[in-house]
Amino acid sequence: MSINTSVNIAGVTLKNPVTVCSGTFGSGMEFVEFTDLEKLGAVTTKGVASVPWAGNPVPRIAETPSGMLNAIGLQNPGIDVFCERDIPFLKNFDTKIIVNVCGHSTEEYVDVVKRLADQPVDLLEINISCPNVKEGGIAFGQKPEAAYDITKEVKKYAKQPVIMKLSPNVTDITEMARAVEDAGADAVSLINTITGMKIDINRRTFALANKTGGLSGPAIRPVAVRMVYQVAQAVKLPIIGMGGITCAEDALEFILAGATAVAVGTANFADPFTAVRVAQGIEEYMIRQGVKDINELIGAVR
Repeated sequence: MSINTSVNIAGVTLKNPVTVCSGTFGSGMEFVEFTDLEKLGAVTTKGVASVPWAGNPVPRIAETPSGMLNAIGLQNPGIDVFCERDIPFLKNFDTKIIVNVCGHSTEEYVDVVKRLADQPVDLLEINISCPNVKEGGIAFGQKPEAAYDITKEVKKYAKQPVIMKLSPNVTDITEMARAVEDAGADAVSLINTITGMKIDINRRTFALANKTGGLSGPAIRPVAVRMVYQVAQAVKLPIIGMGGITCAEDALEFILAGATAVAVGTANFADPFTAVRVAQGIEEYMIRQGVKDINELIGAVR
């Protein structure tokens, strides 16, 4: 049976609905010897800032039941190195490029977006879980007004469609989704990690030097599916769903809840083949179920 697995995110066609979560795949360089990047609908890069970021002190990763905590601090080499090294590498492959953008101020976000304007990348994912240094460290994604403002400003300068990455650390995720939609966002991705903590009882100290970190992995999947469903009912934007996906069955939950595409994150650390296996598993499911077009499944559960 002939099937169509392609999806459309803000006018950009992905050959299949599978990408990877920012920060779990680098720019694919570390994974290319293990997996075929061309079998992914897109590669989402690690966060890129206007200048190099050193990240947080170690230890900054800790295992938890059915997941992990990380407090990497968005360590990255900055936009100059990214444009010179990462983009040319990714252009060798037949896959779309989604660049994750981070910053500590509106000006830092805008600087990166301007630098990417003439680069051959397809979509920009704006990480609004970053701490806003001008607002006392409160993340841009924790106040609807701040999320609206940063979206509005980024859209003034972006030449590529803008995906706003939503934080789950809020009272009402739909309020945040509506705010970025009103400000002109082209799509949303969710969820980012959930704030958590682990204590080493033998050393009687925090497992992470940062004290808290972002919880990811299968432990957060039911929360993520619920939030994707809620946002799908609240806005008209395409959604990239993520949070604890380890197999095609997990990915299909997000798609049926309303996600147009999905991203594999923490599972990449345990098995670099996961994202490709998810894409293949979705195709096999469609054939078994007699589904000719992946778009028939998007939001099919009401």
